[in-house]
Amino acid sequence: MSHIDASETQGSRGAFSSRRVFIFAAIGSAVGLGNIWRFPYVAYDNGGGAFMIPYLVALLTAGIPFLFLDYAMGHRTRGSAPLAFARMRKWTEGLGWWQVAICFVIACYYAAILAWSLRYMIFSVTEAWGDDPNTFFFGDFLKAGDPGVSLDPVWGVLLPMALVWIALIAVLALGVQKGIGATAAFFIPLLVVAFVLLVVQALFLDGASDGLDALFTPDWGALAEPGVWAAAYGQIFFSLSIGFGIMITYSSYVGRGTDMPGSGLVVGFANSSFELLAGIGVFAALGFMAQAAGTEVTEVASSGIGLAFVAFPTIISEAPLGGLLGVLFFGSLVIAGFTSLVSIVEVVISAVRDKFALSRITATLAVSVPIAVVSLVLFGTASGIHVLDIVDNFINNFGILVVAVVSMVVVGWVLRALPLLSGDLNQHTSVHVGLWWTLLIGLVAPVALTAVLIRSMIDTIQTPYGGDGYYPAWMLDVFGWGVAAGVILIGFLAALVPWRPGTSLALPPLESAPTPGGGGAHAAEEVE
Repeated sequence: MSHIDASETQGSRGAFSSRRVFIFAAIGSAVGLGNIWRFPYVAYDNGGGAFMIPYLVALLTAGIPFLFLDYAMGHRTRGSAPLAFARMRKWTEGLGWWQVAICFVIACYYAAILAWSLRYMIFSVTEAWGDDPNTFFFGDFLKAGDPGVSLDPVWGVLLPMALVWIALIAVLALGVQKGIGATAAFFIPLLVVAFVLLVVQALFLDGASDGLDALFTPDWGALAEPGVWAAAYGQIFFSLSIGFGIMITYSSYVGRGTDMPGSGLVVGFANSSFELLAGIGVFAALGFMAQAAGTEVTEVASSGIGLAFVAFPTIISEAPLGGLLGVLFFGSLVIAGFTSLVSIVEVVISAVRDKFALSRITATLAVSVPIAVVSLVLFGTASGIHVLDIVDNFINNFGILVVAVVSMVVVGWVLRALPLLSGDLNQHTSVHVGLWWTLLIGLVAPVALTAVLIRSMIDTIQTPYGGDGYYPAWMLDVFGWGVAAGVILIGFLAALVPWRPGTSLALPPLESAPTPGGGGAHAAEEVE
């Protein structure tokens, strides 16, 4: 006999079965590739140990307060990002679709990095990159030539990308609890265990202490540099999965009696703790690499793709039990990246379901298949690395940050909705938000992020991304500025599409979720 799963008890949109599962899912979204390959170098390059001060200030004054804002919007409105904004005020719906469009773009290239990590986890066993990991990665593996656009397929990337998309569609088709929640509840503890093992192994490498000295030795003079504070606010925002619809979506799947501020503190500090752990593991390994090469740590320290696919293979080739180190490192990238990709695509699925009242499986296929096709065509080819590099930089710097600042200004100053949202946050918590939160969201966070944006804009205009002449100007215009502007245009065009008949754009009652017949509710999704 059929029965409704426990996850249906919060309404037919689907729901997480408990606060614990929600926290695992939120941590799974927040902890991603940026924690492992971006934070260590940002900290090292911005004052080392002294960077922890602006980093904590940014976490407390912008990161966690904005996390609370996302939670409050999703939890109060019981809708995806577009429906949440529409229920705040109809004309703001475009902000939600802007966030959805950003997620569509990120999902396209994020899957490619997952595919690389999956292959490199296997390569680690045989050290397939040989004596020159740089040439192997860009040449033998990616077949990357000069910057430009080529549709020549790279089968070593296309096939694992297809596997990533098949696995992702399967998880998302299972629904909020059975798919997203269950995946996060399994993979996040596994990620922590794998990464702790990696860190322990890295700490026993010769030269590990030199790497840790390089990371944590404080440069107190850096605290006087505005750029260091800008880097701290930028890192916090990129790291927490805030500002582009993910946490709005996830919090809409949480029961009314849940302690949202308490959950936000757990997620925020868990994410930062993992970043610190990643810094220790990565720089211990870089210290070993520097000692083995007879150079300073500063000569081998890097971030992003260079750290993961060039520096770490070099370390793996030289380290005792290097194969194990490689499997743990790239396995961690796969797990962290997959749980993040699940959350990114769910933003789009949830929005489409709310707008058109599609079933879970129909919406999953309608959303995931087009993203997968774009992903495979653009990033499974010889030009994939170049397009990815440009899109990633511009969508992060001029996509996520811009919509975050605009959202804070609109919600705080135009709609004056912060008292309404704080009322929801304060319903079931011991961590009460009040004037301090209103000031941080209405003033401190937007000012700080605007400073980051202005700095990035000036730097990009003065020196074209990638260095003078490295990328053709048309590539920066199309895949850089064009994509950043395109997500805005698409967002506000999507807002013109009518909601399905019967959708209520009124705020639901504070103590109850929308009924199955209105307010963007979906058809029941998890019937056994």
